[in-house]
Amino acid sequence: MSSRLKVAIVAPTLRILGGQAVQAHRLLQAWNADPEVDAELVPINPLPPLFPQLTNIKFIRTVVTQLTYWPTLVRRLRHVDVVHVFSASYFSFLLAPTPAVLIARLLRKPVVLNYRSGEAPDHLKRSWIARAVLRRVDANAVPSAFLQQVFARFHIRAEIIPNIVDLERFAFRRRDDFGPRLLCTRNFEPLYNVTCTVRAFEIVQARFPDATLTLVGAGSQAELLRQEVAARGLRNVRFVGAVPPAEMWRYYADADIYLQTPDIDNMPTSVLEAFASGCVVVSTDAGGVPTILADGVHGYLVPCGDASAAADRVIRLLEQPELARELAANARASCEEYRWSRVRDRWLALYRRIAQSGRKNPSGAVAPSLNI
Repeated sequence: MSSRLKVAIVAPTLRILGGQAVQAHRLLQAWNADPEVDAELVPINPLPPLFPQLTNIKFIRTVVTQLTYWPTLVRRLRHVDVVHVFSASYFSFLLAPTPAVLIARLLRKPVVLNYRSGEAPDHLKRSWIARAVLRRVDANAVPSAFLQQVFARFHIRAEIIPNIVDLERFAFRRRDDFGPRLLCTRNFEPLYNVTCTVRAFEIVQARFPDATLTLVGAGSQAELLRQEVAARGLRNVRFVGAVPPAEMWRYYADADIYLQTPDIDNMPTSVLEAFASGCVVVSTDAGGVPTILADGVHGYLVPCGDASAAADRVIRLLEQPELARELAANARASCEEYRWSRVRDRWLALYRRIAQSGRKNPSGAVAPSLNI
């Protein structure tokens, strides 16, 4: 093994806009400028060499992607020292991380599984396959204490390595006054309950008629949300659609209050980006959100599904700008923990540890059968 670790990061490309893709992209960018790690992306959503347009057809896309993905894993993983696998939950867990773990084990490569889903409590309860895979990799890394605690309930060890926030791109702007300019950047899927955000905004707009709400995202509930806005007669609601990560900072810079109301969540990068940008945050207390946002310290937490409580906290911030400035400053200070210079050392230590373990066990003791 060379002194520079070769790491395969198995994760979605930015063609799948979401937290996993964004974090994987930031990790790759950071390692590209680092002398100690040579990282490369092994995409879970590779385009087939022939007829890539087939990936636009539902169901056929899954088959074609898998037929391309498995050979890619065999070809690419054999040349690395460590395999870093990003993971979501449910069916995605079977299609993306599980094949990567199986191939890595067959090739006797050490694996860190980077689980990132707020749906972990239900997923791990339902899936014995997921529990078996997680117990048999060399290390599990999760971005929050919430997930670490969930894993512990199933007797699965995990260490916390937090998400990365680009504090240069998402630059802090001190607001002298907080106006009713609201932003939400969660995708339009049921677990994020953007409908509750819209209903909270209705209450805010009744108190502040010039209030605005910018919705950045896309998803299966896009049309339902448009209908909700129209049915409630709301003004100044802007649907932006999906935005490339490199452009996301503009929306935080233009807003004053970040409002999100998920029912299920882990450690949302969106909240950290809002912190870094100087927005004050109101969020539901879903999943791991309270591990990064202390109520009344970094922003406000409200019960899941409670639009009235969310609106009340937004209005409180607008009526007490000094309080809003204090919360925003506290939130920005907490972002230092998510700076690359700190997160880097944790990843590097983990990579070296499992790579060393693999080097000491070249016969394959480090790679037992998964027995699943």
